[in-house]
Amino acid sequence: MHQSLSQSKKFLSFVEYFLNLPSTSYSTTRRALEDCRLLASLNIDFLTYTSQFIDSSDILDGLQAEDSQTLLSATLTNHQSCLESLHEIASASTVKNALLPSLVDGAKFYSISLALFSHSWVHSSILKGRWLAERKHIFKNDMKDGLPLRMSVRDQEIYESVSGRKLSQSKENRVVVNKTVVVSKYGYGDFVTINDAVAAAPNNTKRSYGYYLIYVVAGVYEECVSIAKNKKYVMMIGDGINQTVITGNKSVIDGWTTFNSATFAVVGQGFVAVNITFKNTAGAIKHQAVAVRNGADMSTFYSCSFEGYQDTLYTHSLRQFYRDCDIYGTVDFIFGNAAVVFQNCKLYPRRPLENQFNAITAQGRTDPNQNTGISIHNCTIMPAGDLVSSNYSVKTYLGRPWKQYSRTVYMQSFIGSLIEPVGWKEWSGDYALNTSYYAEYNNTGPGSNTTGRVTWAGYHVNK
Repeated sequence: MHQSLSQSKKFLSFVEYFLNLPSTSYSTTRRALEDCRLLASLNIDFLTYTSQFIDSSDILDGLQAEDSQTLLSATLTNHQSCLESLHEIASASTVKNALLPSLVDGAKFYSISLALFSHSWVHSSILKGRWLAERKHIFKNDMKDGLPLRMSVRDQEIYESVSGRKLSQSKENRVVVNKTVVVSKYGYGDFVTINDAVAAAPNNTKRSYGYYLIYVVAGVYEECVSIAKNKKYVMMIGDGINQTVITGNKSVIDGWTTFNSATFAVVGQGFVAVNITFKNTAGAIKHQAVAVRNGADMSTFYSCSFEGYQDTLYTHSLRQFYRDCDIYGTVDFIFGNAAVVFQNCKLYPRRPLENQFNAITAQGRTDPNQNTGISIHNCTIMPAGDLVSSNYSVKTYLGRPWKQYSRTVYMQSFIGSLIEPVGWKEWSGDYALNTSYYAEYNNTGPGSNTTGRVTWAGYHVNK
């Protein structure tokens, strides 16, 4: 891990060197390098944390061990994302070739560190019991009287009116809010733009400090928003799906990388969004165009909608949860390498370009020791209106293996008749068909019949 940390610092210095060259000042190459700078800085943070934990402990056990495995998994994801950004920008080929030796070395170090850590942490029944006890203890401390409810009457009224949840219903379900600000594009709030409200949030707060709550009044906000890594425990609540709308139109065709095409990008830990629509309006013709990119650990989206075409929702890394959300898209419209759960969500494949097909998921696990994957539970898969009008002439699949160890599970969900009988789609030939893990469990609906499914070694049906 110390070698990995040293390699990350070395790589970041290379990236900074190229960013400072006059030849990259006004080039699209700069966008790819800026992706790499952010991702390399995150890796330094993650490796510093894990190295300090290893140095200070003789026992790999408990919550810190799980956190460390998650962070080490993310270092590989970040590294891969940097390489993909350099691949996407044609003008970055010279820089990519110069950085490639360092990229190759970094991948080896990160993979070995993850493997050593994962296999050193023994998952015995004793450790599992201790882990569960620790989780339960922390949950009780957080959710009962261990934290004070620091919320003014005004803050409480705003929270309850827009979230639909009474704070006084139960002492065990308290939400700690330190400060509430209002964003209104019409000028009667604390801020006119969402980015200004985010910029005013305190830096590097702990959860015990409480959430910085941003209430975004109904309206269409045409701005690309970024929640940086130092903006932790931000909660953003709107007036409802299709009422509070955040929209942008960046795309790969227009010179952005997939990574930085996002209308809304979040990295700050503990982010929560409620009652908001996120859109990328670039259209199917612009190919990769992300509505939301999420790399925030322990982040939650509740009662939100995500609208785009190719690559709508980039569940990039770390641990994420989505509940009661609507997600629209075409090719690989839920993709990334997070440990992510979708629960009670509605997934709407829509009409793509001519000669394209729909793939709901494209999971990006690159290493067998990464604790990542997509879990889709109690969701509904139905066609969007424009796909219905096309009479299902477009082939739609549950997913395809973007990376070597891709992992996705559909369970207890309703699958409409739009899904092809084979269920899943190859990425390229027999690539990853034996090393991926795809599973279906106890699903319902006309598209859930598994008798005609693929026969890949990595495909599983569980009754």
